[in-house]
Amino acid sequence: MNFTITPAAERFIRLMIRADGDASSGFRLAVTPGGCSGLSADISVKREPAAGEAVVERNGVKLFLPAESRILLEGVTIDFADTATQTGLVFHDPKQVSCSSHAH
Repeated sequence: MNFTITPAAERFIRLMIRADGDASSGFRLAVTPGGCSGLSADISVKREPAAGEAVVERNGVKLFLPAESRILLEGVTIDFADTATQTGLVFHDPKQVSCSSHAH
């Protein structure tokens, strides 16, 4: 799969797994199209992937990705933001067109 996880996002995911799981747990990332703001994600720590979820390992971190996530994350950079307005994973999607762009 062609997506990138920044070191900050990887740190966040590792912390989540440590807090809510154990060494064999994975990080479930259910991504949905989020309108203007790009992608939104429902994240959780699970002991094992659900039926149909792919397990993608990056630097020893196991990600459980449902089918829709695998399509939506193609080419995306997963980052972590800790700002006044948001804390959590941020998805930089080069395919995402902003809502202010001209109508087709």
